[in-house]
Amino acid sequence: MPNGLAYLMLAVWPLVTLAMFRRWPIERALIWSLLGAYMFLPPPPAGFDFPLMPPLTKESLPSLATFAICLFYHGRQGRLLPRGRLAQALVFLFIFSPVATVLGNSEPVFYGSIGLPALGLKDMVALVLLQFILILPFLLARQILGTGRGLRELVGALFVGGLIYSLPMLLEVRLSPQLNIWVYGYFQHYFEQMIRDGGFRPIVFMYHGLWVAFFTVMAITCAIALAREADGRRRLVLIGAAFYLGVVLVLCKSLGSLIYGIYLAPLALLLPVRMQVRIAAAMALVAISYPVLKGAGFVPVDWLLEQAARASPERANSLQFRLDNEDILMERAGLKPFFGWGSWGRNHILNPYTGVMETVTDGRWIILIGIYGWVGYMAEFGLIALPIAMLWINSRRLGNRDLSPLLGPVALLLAVNLIDMLPNATLTPLTWLFAGTLLGVAEKMRDQRSVEPRDQSRAGQRHRPLGWHSVM
Repeated sequence: MPNGLAYLMLAVWPLVTLAMFRRWPIERALIWSLLGAYMFLPPPPAGFDFPLMPPLTKESLPSLATFAICLFYHGRQGRLLPRGRLAQALVFLFIFSPVATVLGNSEPVFYGSIGLPALGLKDMVALVLLQFILILPFLLARQILGTGRGLRELVGALFVGGLIYSLPMLLEVRLSPQLNIWVYGYFQHYFEQMIRDGGFRPIVFMYHGLWVAFFTVMAITCAIALAREADGRRRLVLIGAAFYLGVVLVLCKSLGSLIYGIYLAPLALLLPVRMQVRIAAAMALVAISYPVLKGAGFVPVDWLLEQAARASPERANSLQFRLDNEDILMERAGLKPFFGWGSWGRNHILNPYTGVMETVTDGRWIILIGIYGWVGYMAEFGLIALPIAMLWINSRRLGNRDLSPLLGPVALLLAVNLIDMLPNATLTPLTWLFAGTLLGVAEKMRDQRSVEPRDQSRAGQRHRPLGWHSVM
């Protein structure tokens, strides 16, 4: 069980956030209020559970506190909702689709003598509030970070955060994952899953070692992105830091994240920005189409299992287990395809005698389809993929000289996060920060295109004082 310090840290974080907003620029305060919480606050089950409210954990509580403080301390920084109709529709579906989910699950579910309760008004309020709190980082990032300064602050913060986190990660690689026990009094997952290849995976204060490994991939990509726009000695330092973080990534012993890092590093360093955005758009399309492709038999399951077996039988068995559970859960989700089964584990298969769940949900996509149906899935994955698609559409008419070298690597990173949400549930506040920032940038690109006259050179001079080049 979490100790008193765990709850104290959660309770005082709004005060820490307030201090950030009073001392730092709004962009930096927004980023670190969420990034710092993600890195150092105690993970679930630590949290506050109030009536009619979703649990306030290290992900939801900082988002709510940041929104309230940002609104009170800085006032409105422009409209909170996106400007495009599609983006607005996806936001409303994301927040309010649980209303239809609850209305469609007004009956209890029984597995033999084991029953799960029907959903009611209390569940409707809690689920809608949860969705609203989850999407706050996306809305705030689009509003505040969708500029050149905001994008650079975000990339720099992820790089610095990765360097800072590498120290406790290396400590746990050497001593075993103990920091959350030493500091907060409990271990947040299954310890045996942190043992791999005769050593240990670091987990620090995150939910799982896979989350830590993917966070390291983010930091490496951000270091490379910063190196692209640097020169001389600073570029060498950033490349050296990326290599150092690459060594840390190897020590994380996560094959998936290691593949992502090996894949992303040359793309982020060498390709033109427009090509990076194009590849990111293709990856996002594959990710969002995965459930349909898998259902139609177009996913090469046997080949994937064969490749996993070459790495190790353990990984092949793990992948087979995940794929089998996906098939069972998709069949279950097919009984309520549009708005899902809702909460309380109603999307799972339970043992009719013991009540123990016999299915496991690993990928974020299968969790969404089971709980919120295809509507909820398309709303969430659509909101994350939309900024990449908008960047691709709007960048087609711009030369590389007009695009920040940070845009392409961030788009690639967001697309890889979408891919990783197929086998894992690695949706974090950082995912929403990246998506919201890119959406804000893409909206400004679209605005520039809509007012751009035929004479490009004269238009560039006319709009330069408005900060277009500082934005991009």
